[in-house]
Amino acid sequence: MSTPKTSSWIYKYLFIGLIWGSSFYFISLGLQTLPPVGVAFWRTAIGAVTLLIVLLVMRIKFPRGIKTWLLIWVAGLMMSGIPAILFSYAEQHVSSALAAIINSSTPIFTVIAIMIAFRAEKPKREVVIGLAVGLVGVFVVLGIWNGFGDNDPLAIGALLLAVSFYGVGSPFVRRYIEPLKIKPEAAVFGQVTTSALTLLPLYAMGALTVGPLTSSAFWGMLALGALGTGLAYVLYYQLLATVGSAIASAVTYMSPIIGVGLGVLLLGETISWHEPVGAVIVLFGAAVAQGRFKFMSRPKK
Repeated sequence: MSTPKTSSWIYKYLFIGLIWGSSFYFISLGLQTLPPVGVAFWRTAIGAVTLLIVLLVMRIKFPRGIKTWLLIWVAGLMMSGIPAILFSYAEQHVSSALAAIINSSTPIFTVIAIMIAFRAEKPKREVVIGLAVGLVGVFVVLGIWNGFGDNDPLAIGALLLAVSFYGVGSPFVRRYIEPLKIKPEAAVFGQVTTSALTLLPLYAMGALTVGPLTSSAFWGMLALGALGTGLAYVLYYQLLATVGSAIASAVTYMSPIIGVGLGVLLLGETISWHEPVGAVIVLFGAAVAQGRFKFMSRPKK
């Protein structure tokens, strides 16, 4: 099998990394006008409309069956609904840069979830090493020797809980959603749609806005929903089919770089020395756990 020319997929790769890395900046913009649950609702609702258009244009069949939709609903809560609220809540109290860095630990929490709840075999040596390194990186990011510093412990807890849901959600999707043989675009449409419907009554019970509708908040939410929750997923699945999971999954490594850069340049946020250092340790640990450093594996006899 011939390797695709780099020029045929690199633009998609960079675009996805830019959009997903910018999500934390877009959340900050949305919070100028909306409460956390409002940001979560509009993010998923706009993403659902975007994906609906994609399904209609590409003539992809919608998921069918009550059991299928129940599984999709659970996956949606873990991968979209609940983390969206938690990240939005946390960014009221911590910088978008810190949120982006903590999000980079998602592969580490995925490994933990697989080892605890979805364990199919004894974890390999590199998985254990990568997990340990990644957790050390999380502690460095948080500056654990200073407690939580100026950061609200509840906000830090919300960030860690959000990535924990991502960690459980990914293997859940692989075990229960992928065997249903639903087109990925249709599965994600179902996930964000059910999340939006679940969040709607929660959003309606509270304040619909917390500030005036600004142009930056409007465009930020539109980008967060249409691009981050909608188009980027479609492009990611195309990238996955073109270059495989090894290269495609590495796009998440761009998120903390983009997130920190936008937070510092556009929001005037400041970062402590230990946050980028910890981020590098987290990403290295994630790469080791994913088997990207084969030299750390046990030699075959």
